[in-house]
Amino acid sequence: MTTLIEIDSTPSTNTLMKERADTLPDGSVILARCQTAGRGQRGNSWEAEPGKNVTMSLLLRDIPVEARRQFAISEAVALAVADTAEALTAGHGGEVTVKWPNDIYVADRKIAGILIECALSGSVISHAIAGIGLNVDQTRFESDAPHPVSVAQITGSTGGHDLKAIAETIAHKVVDTLDASTFDAEALHARYLSRLWRRSGVHCWRVRATAHTIRASIVTVSPEGFLTLLPEGSDTPLPPFAFKEIEAISDSDYQKG
Repeated sequence: MTTLIEIDSTPSTNTLMKERADTLPDGSVILARCQTAGRGQRGNSWEAEPGKNVTMSLLLRDIPVEARRQFAISEAVALAVADTAEALTAGHGGEVTVKWPNDIYVADRKIAGILIECALSGSVISHAIAGIGLNVDQTRFESDAPHPVSVAQITGSTGGHDLKAIAETIAHKVVDTLDASTFDAEALHARYLSRLWRRSGVHCWRVRATAHTIRASIVTVSPEGFLTLLPEGSDTPLPPFAFKEIEAISDSDYQKG
């Protein structure tokens, strides 16, 4: 059974989970009605209207991977959120995919973001905290975040989703996937690759260090989380990128580059 703690407001569920991690069991969830300083990848903020979205953190212990393979945690969480979003938007909105490394997209719009923070002890992961923001009943977005979308916008629903039940569903999926007695790293990675956004075709990318733009196709993502791209017209892949080193961009941004 998941230990689920519902709170009215907190600056960050991940920060609060860090403070309580030593006293909570594996699979514990903190679910906030309002998160005033939610964090995303690369220090970005996360916009969430109070009471309209899932803003949660999940505590994971006894993780069956070494620290060097901690990307498996990101894969497990991303797929759990993607599967849940797919069930909530079934029959509407297009394919649900994982934008490398772990944003969740419906068609070309972002419905969820994930922030994984691991506590390491040598080569062992002592515990991990998965912060998850899933847009559910919010219908207006005020920030300049690119292309946000919610379940309600996709389905045309009037809201009223059970956010607690959604959070519990995600948590159970992640915990089940990372159960040491049944964990299958190869199957998990293959499923991640099959859900990858832009997994086929040539697309536009920007190298962050140089602002250089390229057109390239995805070759693969390694089990450690590195992205390999093949430039258009080339037979030689580029050296693998870490997620902070390159970003997907639109065709219009490529032309500007």
